[in-house]
Amino acid sequence: MKRLFAILLLMGISTAIYAQDLAKFSDSLMIKYNIPELGYSVVSSDKIIEQKVLGFHRTDLKNENTRASSLDYFHLGSNTKAITGFVAATLVENNKIKWSTKFFDLFPSWKNNCNPAYYDITLADLLSHRAKIQPYTSGLEYQKLPKFSGDKSEQRRQFSKYLLSEEPVKNTDKIYSYSNAGYSIASLMLEKVSGKSWEQLTHQIMSKTLNVKIAFGWPNKHNINQPFGHWVENDTLKPNPPGIEYNLSLGEPAGDISMTLPDYSKFIQINLQGLLGMDNIIKSSTYNYLHFGLNDYSIGWGNVNKNNIQLSEHSGSAGTFFCYTLLDKNTKIAYIIVANSATQNTQEGVFKLLGKLRKKYGFMVSK
Repeated sequence: MKRLFAILLLMGISTAIYAQDLAKFSDSLMIKYNIPELGYSVVSSDKIIEQKVLGFHRTDLKNENTRASSLDYFHLGSNTKAITGFVAATLVENNKIKWSTKFFDLFPSWKNNCNPAYYDITLADLLSHRAKIQPYTSGLEYQKLPKFSGDKSEQRRQFSKYLLSEEPVKNTDKIYSYSNAGYSIASLMLEKVSGKSWEQLTHQIMSKTLNVKIAFGWPNKHNINQPFGHWVENDTLKPNPPGIEYNLSLGEPAGDISMTLPDYSKFIQINLQGLLGMDNIIKSSTYNYLHFGLNDYSIGWGNVNKNNIQLSEHSGSAGTFFCYTLLDKNTKIAYIIVANSATQNTQEGVFKLLGKLRKKYGFMVSK
C-alpha cells in the first residue's frame, strides 16, 4: 500500500510539473507570436486531461480585471458549423427532417424565382458544402449584397432567396465547395420544421439539453469585461471595440457563436464519446455520420479517414479570434486551442502548441 501511494504521489508530481512546463511553453509562444490570450484543452471521453487559459483580454490594457479566466468566451468562427450540424442531427433523430430532405420540398413557392441548378439540393448537401452555393467567405462578397430588413431570421430568409437566384459555383473537379452561405439556407430548413428561429433552437439544444452556455456574436458585445478580438492595423495588433461595425448575422449559423473553453470542451467531449461508440444526446451512429459520413468534409467537420487513421477537425476564424479543434478517434483524444487574435503568427503559434500537445498525449488510448 505504501509503495502504491508513493507511485501515485510521484505520478501526481510529474503531472503537475508537466502542466507547469506546458503553461511556460504556451506563455513563450504568446510572447513570440504576439498572442494576447490563449487557451487549450485536451479531452478524453470521460475527463478533461489538461485545460488552461493564459494572457489578457486585450493588448492595450493588462491588469487584474483583464487577466485571462476560465469564464472567458472565445469566438468559434466556423467551428459553429459543427454546432449547427449537431442541432440538425437532433431534428433528424426526432423525425422532424431527413438528411435527404430537399430544400424546395419545404419551400416549393420559391422555385419559380430560383436557379433550377439548385432544385435538388438537400439538407446534407448544404451542410457538407456540396450544394455549390457561392462561398461568402470574404467581407467583399457581403458588401455587394442589397440591404435586407427585419430580424436576423428574416434577413437570412431574404439572403437565402438572393443566394438561390445566383449562379452555382463551377468546380466539377472538387469534392465540395466550402460555403458559409449554405449554412444560412440550411438554417431556414431547420426553422421550418421546428417552428423556432435558428437562435432559439440552438439555445434550446445547447443550453437546456447539453447544459452549456452560448453567446451569439463577439464576446465583448455582451460584456465589456470579456476578451476582445484583435486584428492588425498599421502593422500593429489592435483590439476591436464591442461597437465595431462587423456584423456576421447573415452567416450566423456558419460562424458566429462564442463559448467558454470549459463549455466548448464539453460539447467536443460528447462528440468524442459518440465516435467511440457511446450514445448520449444523439446516437453514436449519428456522430459517426456527422464526422465521417462523407469523404473530406461531412456535416460541420473536415476529416481524414484512410489507412486506419480517423481524424476529424475544423478551424474557425472571422478574422479576430481563432479556434482549432481536432478529434483523434484512434487515440481517443480531442484537442482544442483558442486565441483572441487570428493573424498568421497566431495560427503558427497555435499549431506549434498543438504539436506539443499531441507529442505528449498522442500515444494515449483512454478507456
